Amino acid sequence: MNEKLSFQPSVAPPLRLGAFPTPLDDAPRLAVALGVAALHVKREDLSGPALGGNKIRKLEVLLADARAQGCDAVLTTAGLQSNFCRALAGTAAKLGMRCALLLRGAAPGRAEGNLFLDGLFGADIRFLDVKDPWDPRARAALDALAAELTAAGHRPYTIHLPGASAGLGVAAWVNGAAELDTQFTAQGIDPDRLILACGSSLTLAGLALGLKRAGRRCRVSGISVQQPASRLVPWIVEAAARARPLLTDGPTLEAGDFDVVDGFVGAAYGAPSPEAVAAVRLAGTCEGLVLDPVYTGKAMAGLASCLRDGRFDAGERIVFLHSGGTPGLFANLDAFGGSQ
Repeated sequence: MNEKLSFQPSVAPPLRLGAFPTPLDDAPRLAVALGVAALHVKREDLSGPALGGNKIRKLEVLLADARAQGCDAVLTTAGLQSNFCRALAGTAAKLGMRCALLLRGAAPGRAEGNLFLDGLFGADIRFLDVKDPWDPRARAALDALAAELTAAGHRPYTIHLPGASAGLGVAAWVNGAAELDTQFTAQGIDPDRLILACGSSLTLAGLALGLKRAGRRCRVSGISVQQPASRLVPWIVEAAARARPLLTDGPTLEAGDFDVVDGFVGAAYGAPSPEAVAAVRLAGTCEGLVLDPVYTGKAMAGLASCLRDGRFDAGERIVFLHSGGTPGLFANLDAFGGSQ
């Protein structure tokens, strides 16, 4: 997969951590249930180490940069059930690097889901009383932790997805878009729309930029699971612009090139919604797909709603990015009422 992306010579070649290309599967029974002409699922949940997910592509680039700088420790901050933190902890363990995590929120009484796996992978876990990923206190806490690691004799590499690390994260998913473009051609698919869950939105930025570079008309539509579209849209454009110096020549990303759909966060980021639980059940019974009720389930719920109310046309051919997050299902079993 790594040969598809042309980085500038100053960027370290991506590591080979994931099992790429991930499958692009037809989902005909789910398409009928949703009332859409055709549906394919891009299976990033099968991307490899630490239970996979869309974060693995980003980590191939970010950890390559860390190793090129001679770093032996990595640190980041995210929510308590962060898929990125779990993937980072697992891939750092695979590479023999120390991993420190600043998780936003209070320490729970019991470690479940991704938090359990963070510990299983040997991460040094701290907790931070901050909710907003753009809160300057999060960056300050990262800096303090990096200083602590340096004082202990480590050479730390800080990953801050809403900040300095954004460009590399986007560039990695430009690569993912190139992989999809190749699969579309090989499978004779010319999709109208690509749907995915949006948190930090770097995956969306990379996909939208990469498909634009490939000349695809496929519209990328993100279902926000965290921030309002008014905040995400300018951030996505900015993040894509940060990636441009890392790539060979090509077009820039503009706000009109993609969509962010609000209304499906539910009660809070990281909390299941009834609509997401219903979408998880639907995907499971129709296709044997395992979604989770806080990321991919909310994205599927958004897709279903947009088809029902006409925001998306029932005649469209749609690709759904299954971004992983399976451990989040097992951290939220109470949302399913204890019965199947």
